Amino acid sequence: MPEETQTATTAPEPHSVGKPSVDARGSGYRRAFAVGEFRVVFAAHALSLLGVVVSEIALTVLVYELTGSPLLSALAFALGFLPYLVGGTLLSGVADRFPARRVLVVCDLVCAGCAALMALPATPVAALLALRCAIAAVSPVFSGTRMATLTEILGDGDLFVLGRSLLRIVSQSAVLVGFGLGGVLLAFVPPRGALVITFGTFLASALLLRLGTRRRPARTGGGPLMRYSLAGTRQVLGDRRIRALLLLLWVPPMFVVAPEALAAAYADEIGVGTAWVGLLMCAMPIGTIAGELYAGAALSPATRSRIVLPLAGCGLLPLLAYPFHPDLGWILLALLVAGATGAYTLGLDRWFVDAVPGELRGRAMTVHTAGLMTIQGVGMALAGAAAEFWPVSTVVGGVGVLGTVCCLLLAAEVRRTGRTAGEAEGKAEEKAAKKSAEAG
Repeated sequence: MPEETQTATTAPEPHSVGKPSVDARGSGYRRAFAVGEFRVVFAAHALSLLGVVVSEIALTVLVYELTGSPLLSALAFALGFLPYLVGGTLLSGVADRFPARRVLVVCDLVCAGCAALMALPATPVAALLALRCAIAAVSPVFSGTRMATLTEILGDGDLFVLGRSLLRIVSQSAVLVGFGLGGVLLAFVPPRGALVITFGTFLASALLLRLGTRRRPARTGGGPLMRYSLAGTRQVLGDRRIRALLLLLWVPPMFVVAPEALAAAYADEIGVGTAWVGLLMCAMPIGTIAGELYAGAALSPATRSRIVLPLAGCGLLPLLAYPFHPDLGWILLALLVAGATGAYTLGLDRWFVDAVPGELRGRAMTVHTAGLMTIQGVGMALAGAAAEFWPVSTVVGGVGVLGTVCCLLLAAEVRRTGRTAGEAEGKAEEKAAKKSAEAG
């Protein structure tokens, strides 16, 4: 993969026209927050994320209270992952076919309506699970549309990378504090009452996006929605360069979720108390947040581009500590380091945006979100299945080996496709220059 030298662009207020411009006085993440429209998107993201976290906890508790079934209670949580693939493939065209602001607001209103129906005392368990599926099916469309809109709010250069990183940091932070706060909330509010709070957060997010963002026209569109969506998915996955970048965005998270999925089983295997389970689950998100913050604030765009392939290829190596049974402190350090290597995504986000044509951007971002969530669910399931036959320490170590091999192969493919794309671009420029010279 050739290195990219990224130049800073600047960002005016939302009502101004043209490419965003960066406040010359800003640096790092402050440049993204200097854009008023991004601040609105950021606040709306935090609100809707809060709603999702609260609804996940409240719904799991509510289903268990109504049925007494651990299986159905777990299913209420798992259904947050499964419909992503359906929504991300069959509905991805929504992100390009309709104005982005309308899509974002309608998605929030649909989720608010689902939360309101969940909060009704008469809603049966089957309907609760169906409504959970509806929210999960809408989520990739919302996320993909928002990611594509960021390129219009912040431009498709370094500001987009920083803005995308900030949204990801908020999501990781929710893992650390969201479930704890949700548990405290349910100590004072019944589950259906907590779902009313979810309804309010989605409604507030919709209001913010409607009043705080500009209306932008649809990127493209035409024909039946599902055919249009599937055609976009085929186009995204059929392009060798885009496919390689997508896989490098998907595959490391698929493997890296194993230690978190098996944290409780590992704590039991080594004979430590349940308090350590929380630490084992928090260590990697803390490392991820620290790595992203450092890369976004302290590294130049060119440096972030240079570290993509080394970090993506070797980020799972710290998991090889597990089979050696070191002290728990060393395991926590290994998880912190593995999380910190997730900083490779900042540079990879820029490569992905550069590779995707503008008219395909909404569908590509939606497919990216759907694939990421789905493949993480698959990774958790496979890790759990393997732990039925082998010790957790062996499984996590094996994940580190297998994942590293896969990531190194993908990194090589990304490098090859980058070289091919660069050569094709160079030939096109040479041909255009020759034509211009002949015309002159």
